[in-house]
Amino acid sequence: MTTTNRSIDDEWRRWIGENLLLDAPPPALHGALVGHGFDAAEASREIEAALASPYFQGATRLRNRLRKREWILSVYGALNRMRATGGVIERRERLSRDEFFEQYYFQNRPVIITGAFDFWPARRTWSFDYFRQRCGDREVEVQFGRESDADYEINQPTLKRLMRFGEYVDLVERSGATNDFYMTANNTSQNRTALAALWPDVPTIDTYLDAASPDTGFFWMGPAGTKTPFHHDLTNNFMAQVIGRKQIKLVPLVDTPHMANHLHCYSQVDGSAIDYERFPSMHNAQLIECTLAPGELLFLPIGWWHYVEGLDASVTMTFTNFLQSNDFSRHYATYHEL
Repeated sequence: MTTTNRSIDDEWRRWIGENLLLDAPPPALHGALVGHGFDAAEASREIEAALASPYFQGATRLRNRLRKREWILSVYGALNRMRATGGVIERRERLSRDEFFEQYYFQNRPVIITGAFDFWPARRTWSFDYFRQRCGDREVEVQFGRESDADYEINQPTLKRLMRFGEYVDLVERSGATNDFYMTANNTSQNRTALAALWPDVPTIDTYLDAASPDTGFFWMGPAGTKTPFHHDLTNNFMAQVIGRKQIKLVPLVDTPHMANHLHCYSQVDGSAIDYERFPSMHNAQLIECTLAPGELLFLPIGWWHYVEGLDASVTMTFTNFLQSNDFSRHYATYHEL
């Protein structure tokens, strides 16, 4: 490519510094800069200046400290994989309170608990007809236009629409598989009040959850094909599957360095079809899959990456009001960064 009189600005200097910290070879960076129309001599000077800068050397020390932390995480991951059940999500029938907290909550391990909410009236009564009868005239908030926005989860605040709950139930019931519309926890502020008549049907699972907490759960409803992209939460979570099935892919917290975490709690990895060529580090991440059926309760430990896809039209309740402390976001300070 013919060179121009372009000058390397601070944005390109940031690019040089970041790639040097990621161990990109200086000749490769030089070739890329020349390929973008910068003068070869200027490109060499900028790369040499970056390498000689005390700011860059300080950043290198910080990078090495972060690499030490990544090594520590990798040790935890390797030890966890040595467990006989380290590669599967265990299913436990009516797990006792003490065993749940000691073996799973405190150890940051997922588990599927069966029989935990068989006492719910929702297990017997919830259906599309029941929803129309109980709350059909209430106005609810739903996300629409998700299939036309590649960053639909990040941009979900702009995808909200109000409609009658009965109309939404009809839409879910008659639609085929689609991710274009979905009622999620992000719509809770409107929907918890609108659907208040449904809440007596899902009383607190007081073996594990705090009945005195003002957090009474989050209602999720959508057709087959709804997707929640790979992300991690800032709390421990329960997913109680009431209607339909969901496929879930999980990656442990300790494998965060492999997850192409580009913003806040989100990953660039497409969970529906992982592109290992684009994200080769995913080969180092432990991927665990399960299918959550009606009547099953999944414990999602804090920090675990998860991708969720509806296999059927489904309804899920999620909860964070555990009997043990679940306040881990207090020192989380990278909402608009990593």
